[in-house]
Amino acid sequence: MAGAADLHNQDYARALLAWYDRERRLLPWRAAPGVAPDPYRVWLSEIMLQQTTVKAVLPRYADFLRRWPDIAALARAELGEVLAAWAGLGYYARARNLHACAREVVARHGGRFPATEAELRALPGIGDYTAAAIAAIAFGARATPIDGNIERVVARLFAVATPLPAAKPEIRSLALALTPDERAGDFAQSLMDLGATLCSPRRPACGLCPVVSGCEAHAQGLAEILPYRDAKAERSTRRGVAFVALREDNTVLLRERPLKGLLGGMLETPSSPWTERGEKAAPTLSHAPLKAQWREVPGLVAHTFTHFHLELSVYFAEVPAEAKLNAAAQPQHCRWVQVRNLHEAALPSLMRKVLAHALEEKRARPQARVAGAQPRARRRSA
Repeated sequence: MAGAADLHNQDYARALLAWYDRERRLLPWRAAPGVAPDPYRVWLSEIMLQQTTVKAVLPRYADFLRRWPDIAALARAELGEVLAAWAGLGYYARARNLHACAREVVARHGGRFPATEAELRALPGIGDYTAAAIAAIAFGARATPIDGNIERVVARLFAVATPLPAAKPEIRSLALALTPDERAGDFAQSLMDLGATLCSPRRPACGLCPVVSGCEAHAQGLAEILPYRDAKAERSTRRGVAFVALREDNTVLLRERPLKGLLGGMLETPSSPWTERGEKAAPTLSHAPLKAQWREVPGLVAHTFTHFHLELSVYFAEVPAEAKLNAAAQPQHCRWVQVRNLHEAALPSLMRKVLAHALEEKRARPQARVAGAQPRARRRSA
């Protein structure tokens, strides 16, 4: 059976570019053939696509462009606006860096993205992959971005036996050798498209692949199992308590998280620290944001982050308009938000789950234990 020796690097590039010209995905951030790419659109799409699917990004990308059609408009936006528009896409440091990068491009580069990988890497939120992608796609530089799709395609083309992540340097070297001097951006996107459509993680469509005659993994019967990966460490479970306070004017208490750290700058319901101690977060009101008749909502809210699982017990209370926050609430970071406006708030998916869990309990009104409350005496019949 034919092996990789049957195709030289130039042959790979020619075959992939010809296939890309016929089969390229039509994506809103891609310039049409013969049209100069817009670096702003390329950059915005690359940041949004990190750790996210094209399907999830498409509507958000269109919304961002409607609200902020160019880098200057995005730089003028408030961070809270950007975080709210980003809510649900996850990995919120990307949104903070997106905003910071826009402001830096405007302030230091006159609103124009620099064209070299080195200059691009100096901008907030732009690492090796994103710098190479922008340089290649937006500016035509001979640069080699390596995302998950390209990593998989290259590992299979050359039957790389070293497991990931240790194989990354070898894959990068092989990908760089494949990259042609001309049309480097189209070549990178051809590899991305190949990995997204034919060279998929499971059951790759090798019969349709434009470079199958030179694929070592296909020749060796390894296409479905490469690349190898080291076993991932098991995620730990953390637990905590979230407090949902609903005021009589139909507003909910929210708090802004610190800018640095997980979910930085996003809004949350006041909560206890998330710890790994104990099988379940012990019911406690020590972190409650105000004095109220708190009742525990049956069930837990579960959420999975990259490195750990989280389980939150949720406490709910209805409070008067004059309710006073205590020190545990960190009042300087709190605000009351109308329930009808929650869809516009910079709430991560986790906190939307918490709010839905608590407010659904209010509507259902099941019998729930009120933490720290004494049972009411029954009124005696006359």
